[in-house]
Amino acid sequence: MKGTVQLDERPDTAQRTSDRKIRSGGLAQRLNALRAGVLGANDGIVSTAAVVVGVAGATTDAGPILMAGLAAAVGGAVSMALGEYVSVSSQRDSERHLIEQQSQALRNDPEGELLALARSYEERGISAATARRAAEELFASNALEAQMRERHNIDPDEVTSPWHAAIASFLAFAVGALLPLLAILLPSPELRVPVAFGATLLSLALTGAIAAGIGGGSQLRAAARVTLGGALALAVTYAIGSLIGTTGLV
Repeated sequence: MKGTVQLDERPDTAQRTSDRKIRSGGLAQRLNALRAGVLGANDGIVSTAAVVVGVAGATTDAGPILMAGLAAAVGGAVSMALGEYVSVSSQRDSERHLIEQQSQALRNDPEGELLALARSYEERGISAATARRAAEELFASNALEAQMRERHNIDPDEVTSPWHAAIASFLAFAVGALLPLLAILLPSPELRVPVAFGATLLSLALTGAIAAGIGGGSQLRAAARVTLGGALALAVTYAIGSLIGTTGLV
């Protein structure tokens, strides 16, 4: 009777373990996407702010500042989108290759693949009989999905889209770039640089803390680190712009 009870309970345990793995995998993907968006916005903030502050150090004319800021925002957003598209396209190609390999293996040796799936469950502490039964039930439902989830943590029906990643990166960078543009253009000329510095550093501290919170790191340390880096970038570009402005090169 005791053995029967264990056999009846373990499939539920195995199913809960599998469900947790699937949910955690999906959650991890969403958190990674969110973190990538936050970091993309962070890049948009610091790179655009460095450009407009540098130009503001050379001239108080709003026209060149606006043109430089727009060029930095658009060029940076496009560059981020292209980089993300290439990167995710490579990931998608790898996922499709794995799916094709697994499909071929299932066609050539379905029993061997079933045994391999059952062994993977056994390695996680499930009894041989329960592992076999769980593998058979999953194979009967969707053999390819069962193997891809267990071996590669990939859902064959949800292959990563490079277009989604590229568009998300473009938008995140563009939104981040908007803040320093507004901060440098809206105030009066004598307040442009201080306001841009303050707004940029505050937003960098916020994005750094959010990214660290998503990743489970120290929010204070991350905020301080990214703020210090941003302050250094702004100081250097402003100094260079001021130097160029005083020498009469522009």
